[in-house]
Amino acid sequence: MTDARGEAERLLRRFARDTNLLIAGRPFRVTGDGPVAAELTAMLAGMGALVGTDVYSPAAYGTADAPDSVLVDVTEGTITMGGGPLGDRGDAAGRLDFAARHMPVSTAIAKELAEAGTVRGLSIGVSMTLEPKTANLALLLKAAGATVAVYAHPDETDEDVADALRDRGVPVDADSTLATAEAEREAALAFLDRGFDVLVDDGSHVTRLAHEERPALVARWIGATEETTSGLAPLRHMHAAGLLATGVVAVNDAITKTGFDNRYGTGQSCVLAIADLLDAAGRSVRDQRAHVVGYGPVGEGVAAHLRALGATVSVSEIDPARALLAQHDGYETRTLEAGAAGALVISATGWPGTIPADVSDLAVAVAVAGGTPGEIAWNGGLTPVAPHVDRDEAGTLILDRGGCINVTAAEGNPIEIMDLSFATQLAAVAEVATTRPGIGLTPLSPAAVAHVAATAARTRGAALEPAATHASAGAADWRSPRYRETPA
Repeated sequence: MTDARGEAERLLRRFARDTNLLIAGRPFRVTGDGPVAAELTAMLAGMGALVGTDVYSPAAYGTADAPDSVLVDVTEGTITMGGGPLGDRGDAAGRLDFAARHMPVSTAIAKELAEAGTVRGLSIGVSMTLEPKTANLALLLKAAGATVAVYAHPDETDEDVADALRDRGVPVDADSTLATAEAEREAALAFLDRGFDVLVDDGSHVTRLAHEERPALVARWIGATEETTSGLAPLRHMHAAGLLATGVVAVNDAITKTGFDNRYGTGQSCVLAIADLLDAAGRSVRDQRAHVVGYGPVGEGVAAHLRALGATVSVSEIDPARALLAQHDGYETRTLEAGAAGALVISATGWPGTIPADVSDLAVAVAVAGGTPGEIAWNGGLTPVAPHVDRDEAGTLILDRGGCINVTAAEGNPIEIMDLSFATQLAAVAEVATTRPGIGLTPLSPAAVAHVAATAARTRGAALEPAATHASAGAADWRSPRYRETPA
């Protein structure tokens, strides 16, 4: 008997793995009859895809720059996009070019920076996971007139991409072969010693290191930007303690970042990476219990994508409002120990020590979505089971040794998601360069966020309702209409 759900899941995972493109919002058409087609259609809909013949044509978006439509023939087991097979993205240079073609929002914002000369002559350091999307961010900043260098942690470095970026004239201080904390620290310090006007950071690791080891360099910065929730938390503590010595634009707090990157990007990429690893170890996400720890934007996305693949999902939360949101989204809320027993457990908190060893002992498998060092722990040594999968002495599968699963075991968030996040980063860099923020954490201005959103909507062909003419009239006539005399 055919495992219809398994076949459907493998087709879906193949599309994501071969393209690193987003499922949510993308037109899909599934052809063929039977349970596999029905299961795939349900999974795609659960992940936010536009499924059906009426949305299959890119012309439905009203723009030539619309996302490529995808046709999945379950009878033949084939997937085509834009009328042709998915194909091989090629070497690292080819992967950079493929990503660039699917990053029109960042390209449009960078073009504005270039035309205005906003970053011309500035030295900008980019400290982020080094893969094709990040490489394109660096290249866009370079094309806009900045001098750019890139750093990445060894676990977050794609060596082929690093070499391709060097070939295109961007210095890279990243080496995946570094084996000690001391060597990693020296590489990060060498990056800082290049001397920057603006630092673009992810996790605030390099920002904090600079405050520890290179305060004189920090004093010369115009400012920095920060990409993540886990990176902003320590910066807020530093600011409260009077230790933060630069202005930082909190990119993560912009809706064009957190509203999409965490919910749709991290949700899709982490869950499908977990499904790939479990499949290699002879297990599956579907038809089993899964427990998500933390119901912030990342947890929301992870839970939704797990449910789309067929898992029964529960949630644990310390925030009562977030716990209520989980319940209203249809998830049972449980304590960590109760939820972990016999389940796939995924930490989505971004805090170290979230899953202690005595809790991981209770689980079938443990993984980290998003992540920070030390988020999960386990008992005893690890025995390899499959690539990026080990078994601890309690029998629990430890996925990617607690690494940020979508980065260290996959290719990171989908391209279109990072296109929106990096467009927001570019807007933040422009704001740092033009406003020279004072010491402390600053939100990206509403005007800049609105401009990124409008650029994305236009580029991606989102149909917008014309602004209502009554809105301004209603604001001008502020009196309540409820208590006026009834006309005769």
